[in-house]
Amino acid sequence: MFFLKGVCRLNQNKTIGIVGYEIGNPQISDALIISDLRMPVINGMQLLKTIKDLNPSTRTVLTTDFDYDSKLIQDYTKKQIINGMLQKPIQPHELVTEVDKQIDIIKSTNKK
Repeated sequence: MFFLKGVCRLNQNKTIGIVGYEIGNPQISDALIISDLRMPVINGMQLLKTIKDLNPSTRTVLTTDFDYDSKLIQDYTKKQIINGMLQKPIQPHELVTEVDKQIDIIKSTNKK
């Protein structure tokens, strides 16, 4: 099982989240990626779509301080590109609850 602890940030030249994911192993089936919507270079939805293109079974959570009613967010949620959402400001218990939920889904999927 692979766990990435910490916050992925973008630098000027590379998307650290994707680099870390590729180095970790793009074939890993029980990964959880949490991304903010607004980031430099690539937005969170583009990042999650790229990750899902590499491995559709990766669980993804998008954080934002914007309204969830965006048509693109709704479309990505229906297509399972976004598996969970967290509205900022995020309380620690909300983050723990969402991560636990996604881990439970990963575990139940792996049992099949």
